[in-house]
Amino acid sequence: MTKVAVMKRQTIFTLIILFLVSCNDSKRKHAQDLVVLEIDTNDNGKGFKPTTSQIQAEQELQSSLVDNSKHNLIDNKTAIIKDSVTAINVAEPILFSIYGKENIMNQRPYEIYFKDNYWLIEGTLPSGMKGGTFSIIIDGRDSKVIRITHGK
Repeated sequence: MTKVAVMKRQTIFTLIILFLVSCNDSKRKHAQDLVVLEIDTNDNGKGFKPTTSQIQAEQELQSSLVDNSKHNLIDNKTAIIKDSVTAINVAEPILFSIYGKENIMNQRPYEIYFKDNYWLIEGTLPSGMKGGTFSIIIDGRDSKVIRITHGK
């Protein structure tokens, strides 16, 4: 395959990814509306008295951390992040909170690679621009962030 053909193919792939991400952006906004209540159950000496729901949530958390035999879709063998759009939807909120939404959005189109169950997502700079871009590695099997960096 010639260099021009490879570049065309990469450009088309990038445009498809951008289109899919932009379409999915509205779904992400609606998902944020589903957060009803966020509670930090750490007392920190404030005399905090947890509700029954909070106690049940704490018990579920502790039980899940201790007992690996409970039903769990995560088996650490099969990728649960199966496509690049989902990988970007996992990565962007994390990157936005660290580096700022505008900064990360300016690094589109992203370069994204899937290798050995790991997603590597990197920002790009427009031609002629100087500076660094982010890089994030996410384990596709459990969504664990392995590494986040940003060049200068």
